[in-house]
Amino acid sequence: MNNLRLFYQKKLLEDLTGNLDKKQSHYVSKVMRLKKNDKFNVFNESGEWIAEVKQISKGLVEFKIIKQLRSKDNKKDIWLAFSPIKSNYFNFMIQKATELGVTKFIPIIFERSVVRKINSDRLNKIIIEATEQSNRIRLPELENTLNLKSFLKNFENKINLVFTDLNSEQKNINFNRNDKKPICIIIGPEGDFSESERLEILKFKDIRSLKLSDNILRSETAAISALSIINFIIN
Repeated sequence: MNNLRLFYQKKLLEDLTGNLDKKQSHYVSKVMRLKKNDKFNVFNESGEWIAEVKQISKGLVEFKIIKQLRSKDNKKDIWLAFSPIKSNYFNFMIQKATELGVTKFIPIIFERSVVRKINSDRLNKIIIEATEQSNRIRLPELENTLNLKSFLKNFENKINLVFTDLNSEQKNINFNRNDKKPICIIIGPEGDFSESERLEILKFKDIRSLKLSDNILRSETAAISALSIINFIIN
């Protein structure tokens, strides 16, 4: 498999001829120094394909699809519901969560959230780059920011919720392999969930509380730890 993988937003099919955008064209031609007839991979939700450089003109790379390598992912949906955190830690969390298979990100503003706005363009860029680098096909979705009440109401009966609760004694959980509902991990803000939020979350129908550690973890550490545990359980 080629090392160079690029996310392509438009429809992909065999013998398709298309152009990369300016940024991708610069990366392919100037950074990676690909020439005419060189090959690279393109992917989106339809699968992954081998593409060949046909020509480079006026700063744009024209390519032709040669053949399909893989069809779309069929893995279990894993969602991450989280509080926005400070920029550098936030970027790291999104990157690593993408590598660990998250299919949907849901920002939630909690009572103790310090950061209350997100840069969606920046996060989507990180998501695309992490997807390209981690050999994934499906690009994770980034949902609009919600409050906790709206999140719990909107997804009732639609997800299996994993609550990373420091007060829980439960360190092992399991899932019915025939259950097709997404698994959603909910991570609190830097100051943790308030007691009222904790009680509201515990009322959710399909919920499993999980104690990640006896230590207090940073939000990004908790997310990575929880995702690693869930991946181990379901794979």
